[in-house]
Amino acid sequence: MAKKELGILASLSDSDYRKLLDELRTSITGTRISLARRINETMMQLYWNIGKSISERKIEEGYGAAVINRLSADLKNEFPNMGFSARNLWDMKRFYERFSVAEQKLRQVVAVLPWGHNLLLMNKLTSYEEMEYYAEEAVKLGWSRNVLLNYIKADSFHNTKLLPKQHNFDKVLPEHLQEQADEILKSRYNLAFLGTSKPLKELELEKMLMEKIRFFILELGRGFSFIGNQYRLTLNDKEYFVDMLFFNRCTRSLVAVELKIGDFEPEYISKMGFYLSLLDKQAKMDGENPSIGIILCANKDRDEVEIALQTATSPIGVADYNFEFPDKKIKQLIIDELKRNK
Repeated sequence: MAKKELGILASLSDSDYRKLLDELRTSITGTRISLARRINETMMQLYWNIGKSISERKIEEGYGAAVINRLSADLKNEFPNMGFSARNLWDMKRFYERFSVAEQKLRQVVAVLPWGHNLLLMNKLTSYEEMEYYAEEAVKLGWSRNVLLNYIKADSFHNTKLLPKQHNFDKVLPEHLQEQADEILKSRYNLAFLGTSKPLKELELEKMLMEKIRFFILELGRGFSFIGNQYRLTLNDKEYFVDMLFFNRCTRSLVAVELKIGDFEPEYISKMGFYLSLLDKQAKMDGENPSIGIILCANKDRDEVEIALQTATSPIGVADYNFEFPDKKIKQLIIDELKRNK
């Protein structure tokens, strides 16, 4: 290496070099992601156009099988490794026919989803409203195909969108934060990824969530990053511990999560309020919004929660959780209950 080059390298401190390397990594990664998205969008447009061409010629399964098989053979011969199997050509036709009559918002979001995700939506769902929900969440949160499948199996749409949420955000938070805080809370959290249905102690539940923290963050939703568990707070030589502490980028606030293995108890609200006050005094940084609390219980009585929240002055949400994918009968019971309460 030339002396001049050695001098330039020597003039960069180790921290400056690390910053330069991180900048380049970020730029390269961002470019790769952008290119992948453009390629995917282009492929979805191609599949849409192919599906449209087949659909407009009224080629149907059965008598049209010979035509599609011949198309598949000719296209694979000329364009190998581009997914032009007969099955895929039929799916492209179905893709066009299913979404060409959907609202523009849904058409726009499926246009940026990978092909495997779109096949899942078509194969597992019939409601356009549900398709839009899962498609938007997959794009926002970067769900893989398997993660998307798990959320569909867990009936996340009905648990998140239809079951009423319980919180006091509209009473204690500034108006500009109320909607954002509401969006980061779910009415029910599905912990099926833990792979257990047996009764657990609170520390056991926390330990299992820590072991699968990436999956728990996915279940929490958009914008969450993990800070720590058993987060230590002090007051007058006494110690207090928050079960799990997160930061949410959407609300720009600390989010304390308390885990309860039994039924909701009203005193949980005052305890959470105390923790949030300490967090605001000891952990919240300048420019951040008030800390938010989420109490996760195995069961809760809606009336009891509503009354307990009435006197709370800190932003607190209460939700329940389960460990299993709900079956269709339970799903229907939820829908029927919602209709009666309208």
